[in-house]
Amino acid sequence: MYKAIAANKRNTILIMALFVGIIGAIGWVVSNYYGDVNITYYVIAVASLYAFIQYFLATRISIAMTGARQIEKRDSPRFYRIVENLAITTGMQIPKVYIIDDVAPNAFATGRDPKHAIVAATTGLIDIMDDSELEAVMAHEMGHVQNYDIRIGMIAFGLASAIGLLSDIVLRMFIFGDRDNDSNSSPVAMIAGVIVIILAPIIAAIIQMAISRQREFLADATSAMTTRNPESLASALEKLQTQGRPMKKQNTASAHLFFSNPLKPGFMAKLFSTHPPLEERIARLRNNEGKF
Repeated sequence: MYKAIAANKRNTILIMALFVGIIGAIGWVVSNYYGDVNITYYVIAVASLYAFIQYFLATRISIAMTGARQIEKRDSPRFYRIVENLAITTGMQIPKVYIIDDVAPNAFATGRDPKHAIVAATTGLIDIMDDSELEAVMAHEMGHVQNYDIRIGMIAFGLASAIGLLSDIVLRMFIFGDRDNDSNSSPVAMIAGVIVIILAPIIAAIIQMAISRQREFLADATSAMTTRNPESLASALEKLQTQGRPMKKQNTASAHLFFSNPLKPGFMAKLFSTHPPLEERIARLRNNEGKF
């Protein structure tokens, strides 16, 4: 587990390098369009600043997107005590606890690091799970905190947002910009530029998806090791197979934060899902039950 956490911290650098590479490609497109190579550096600097700001604001943005509200122990004693006991068991600082008023069963964790973490669950999840299942789900979410998945998620969220914004701006510039600038670029370079602009957000989404899927498996394993009861998490996932539903407030930018996919099912949602299939997660838990 400690090796996985260390690898996760190292992967942060690799992820940032991949995203900066994509941003650099967008900068090259703009530089080629205007015939000024210095624009590449300006684009990287602006995108990095935007991602940095997003990194520190992402928690607030996530809370606003989901409609979560912070609670104290008196507001939901059963749920709060489960989070509190898990924090004591793992030696973690108790995160801020939130509830989302939604009948769709789900949960999420976010924050920059364990000292600035929050965990949340929907009222639907709290209602349908028994104590051991709810404990297993929240151990999964707190596993994201322990493993620094929340940091990678915030960085990926900020950089992916920056890439999406840049791609949109540059594409609009190509469509509505000054046609006199076309003389600075060869037709081949312009075609390559348009391809880069179109593919950049898709590649960023795929990177974000791959990161999130692997982190879900690791958090499942962390939950099983924390509770010593992988069957409870498997049981909770089975309940989601039969009683799960899309959340009222949905946003693709924050979907990767949740315990299970909060979006409406559909071809594109499945293709770019940030979560592995529930049946695959259940199978992994039961096949490795003796190893936890």
